[in-house]
Amino acid sequence: MVIKRRHWAPTVAPLALALALLLTATGCDSTSGAGTAEPTAAPSTATSAARAVARVCANPAAGPAKAPAGAVTVDPAVVGDLTAKTRNSPPHTTFWLRPGRHRLDPDRYAQVIPKTGDRYLGAPGAVLDGGKKNQYAFAGTARDVTIRYLTVQHFVAPQNEGVVNHDSADGWVIEHATIQDNSGAGLMAGARQQVRASCLRDNGQYGMNAYKGGGGIRGLVVEDNEIVGNNTDDWERRQQGCGCTGGIKFWAVDRADIRGNWVHGNHGAGLWADTDNNDFLIEDNVLDANDGAALIYETSYNAVIRNNTIRRNNWADGRRYADRGDNFPYAAVYLSESGGEPRVRARTAKIDIYRNVLEDNWSGITLWENADRFCNSPANTSSGDCTLLVKNTHRCTQPAIDKAPLYADCRWKTQRVDIHGNRFVLDKSVVQCTDMCDRMAVLSNYGTYPDWSPYKGEKVAEAITLKQDNHWHDNVYLGPWQFVVHDPSRVLDFDEWQGTDYRQDADSTLDAGAGG
Repeated sequence: MVIKRRHWAPTVAPLALALALLLTATGCDSTSGAGTAEPTAAPSTATSAARAVARVCANPAAGPAKAPAGAVTVDPAVVGDLTAKTRNSPPHTTFWLRPGRHRLDPDRYAQVIPKTGDRYLGAPGAVLDGGKKNQYAFAGTARDVTIRYLTVQHFVAPQNEGVVNHDSADGWVIEHATIQDNSGAGLMAGARQQVRASCLRDNGQYGMNAYKGGGGIRGLVVEDNEIVGNNTDDWERRQQGCGCTGGIKFWAVDRADIRGNWVHGNHGAGLWADTDNNDFLIEDNVLDANDGAALIYETSYNAVIRNNTIRRNNWADGRRYADRGDNFPYAAVYLSESGGEPRVRARTAKIDIYRNVLEDNWSGITLWENADRFCNSPANTSSGDCTLLVKNTHRCTQPAIDKAPLYADCRWKTQRVDIHGNRFVLDKSVVQCTDMCDRMAVLSNYGTYPDWSPYKGEKVAEAITLKQDNHWHDNVYLGPWQFVVHDPSRVLDFDEWQGTDYRQDADSTLDAGAGG
């Protein structure tokens, strides 16, 4: 499921001065420094109070100093001790890893294969180290495995594969863990997985790849983690347009709670939900200084995005595209072919974006729909995937696709997006830009491809702009914002944006000089 976002498919309650002071005072430099350069000027003080951040990388919780009753003790002096004792113990065993560096056998495929209900607890200073030789740390299909208080590092998983829960088994709990400096993804995900209070740091591709081969994932919780510095191998540039990076990438996840995380300094997007995700609650996160968008929600459905602080994101990617003359409104929050759909069961029937503060990002929120991207189109880079409304993909061809219901159901639509009660702050002296960094947008391209497409011309651009129930209202804008509608060439001022043609941002205010 590789998503290529080029061409025409690009890729927030402010952290104010208080958060800048918080990060300085609380040891932000103990985590990855990449992508977290401080702004050259202080952020505007016309913002809300700072939100606390999950500083788990700098201050990891300590595990039990003594083995719990009945636990099997694992000796770091014995190479392969963890693998052997797991193999020789019954299901539902608790393993306590002594302080020190634990190693697996020096074979690339040496790995721990837990049994159902096994629990792995690290003592203070316990590290499972792959020595840049082992590909995987914990693998297999056993359910309800728990990993706590353990550092897992220096494994070399291949691209798109993961080190912990390599086979995306269900019901795993990862708490107070540090998963760092691995190739591939630090962590995979299965159904009902819980990842809490953990540090996912400086992994080569993803902090976590929430993907399960052969089926989707339901019931994922990602809470109070620090997710920083991932994609150290720079996969988007090695395979341009691969759509294969992020602090966390989500694929076909149904019902996810993403709350209270500090997602910062990742080399690419912070959070990226891609292809038939549904029912996401994204709240109370701090998304800060990611090279790409803070959040991408792509070809997916039904989400609540609220009470997040989204600050200083997309500086690297936005500037790179602008410098080469690309006028697409790349933004900190990017919705691509994603919207509310009442026929897909969820806690909401829209994408509801409210009570967020977006401060000094490269642009704000872009709603995008690629007119050439639909089921069976060669332009659908989610190869082989179709919308959740069409079970038989082969139906999305001529002549049936020209008529209802398939004309509507064979394409992912950016619809029923409600953006309200947010604060958008922009100081161009902080972002160090003059133009292309100040945009809010709702647009599409001119449909051209393939020859049998029923969506040619301006049909989709007219629909996303005027007919698909996408609305901004009751927001506050501080700074010199502009607004893009229909296509990248239509750039409006605030009065035109609110005027009779588009009727956006009713009961909103703009103070162009207040952002800096």
